[in-house]
Amino acid sequence: MSGEPLILAVNPGSTSTKIAVFAGKRPVLERKVEHRPEDLKGFKKATDQYEYRLRFVREALAEAGIDLKALTAVVGRGGLLKPLAGGTYRVNAKMVDDLINRPGADHASNLGAVIAYYLAEELGIPAFIVDPVVVDEYEDVARISGHPAIERLSRSHALNMKAVARKVAADLGRTYRDVTLVVAHLGSGFSVSVHRGGRMIDTTNANDEGPFSIERAGDLPTTQLVAFCYEKFQQGLGVKEVQDILTKESGLFAYLGTKDLREAERRAAGGDARAALILDAMIYQIAKAIGAMATVVEGKVDRVVLTGGVAHSERITDGIRRRVEFIAPVVVVPGEEELPALALGALRVLRGEEPAKEYV
Repeated sequence: MSGEPLILAVNPGSTSTKIAVFAGKRPVLERKVEHRPEDLKGFKKATDQYEYRLRFVREALAEAGIDLKALTAVVGRGGLLKPLAGGTYRVNAKMVDDLINRPGADHASNLGAVIAYYLAEELGIPAFIVDPVVVDEYEDVARISGHPAIERLSRSHALNMKAVARKVAADLGRTYRDVTLVVAHLGSGFSVSVHRGGRMIDTTNANDEGPFSIERAGDLPTTQLVAFCYEKFQQGLGVKEVQDILTKESGLFAYLGTKDLREAERRAAGGDARAALILDAMIYQIAKAIGAMATVVEGKVDRVVLTGGVAHSERITDGIRRRVEFIAPVVVVPGEEELPALALGALRVLRGEEPAKEYV
């Protein structure tokens, strides 16, 4: 390869595992392994799948002719741990124990650290996670919800948003600590966040708040939501089943019966007034959330940044731009940078540019 550290990045999804190998910053391999839903049904929780998924990681590396013993480090996507500041964390036994036995929720992201830990332990190299979904850098005022029994939780697409924020800062000739940005990650779920002084000081919780997305409900009228939940409970549904409706079967899907944004756009372009209205409402709600985040920093925003898969849509990004460019210039960075972001987080530690944080 080269004299650069060889880093394996692992990003588990609900039905796929994405892996990449980087020699320093340079990608030398990227693979996406699809898993059949029927093969995953036998596992009670996501972390039970680690041996199953690790086998596919080994096979993909072997097929590419990459010797495991050549790896310098393994880095995995961070899961639903306790709230943490952003940064790169060394995966230790306590982190793995928490993900297996005390996760904040059962989610495929919990597998990232577990796979990284066991593979790295076998190879005698370090394992890391970077900017997990539980990154919490809120100021105290941001935690208040409206009722003391319910605290706002910081759960978001932190990995991609922080990576893109660093990229935009670099393009401006500045560091992440020196810019103030509103960053909207637009994927199957949406997170809208504000970054100041190298910290993500507020964000919409991708499952609970903000604009409706491809499959999530976002903000809902409270009293109607209570009645909706009560009706579903009366029909025999449990809490998780109702939560699944709100996080997997709502948003664009509930209105138009599709999770394919391109299909919705084709319908709108073909004269479907309902599809056009729902897309306009999505744009409207994203823009409102961006405006709300701008108020957190008194409107002093260097750039508004749009990222995630939905940011490939010119209809969506142009619509948002028209509504928010009075706040700051809009930068579009479509897609997601999660695998490179994982590798770069590990690389910063390996090069001594920042210390690895310890999970306690």
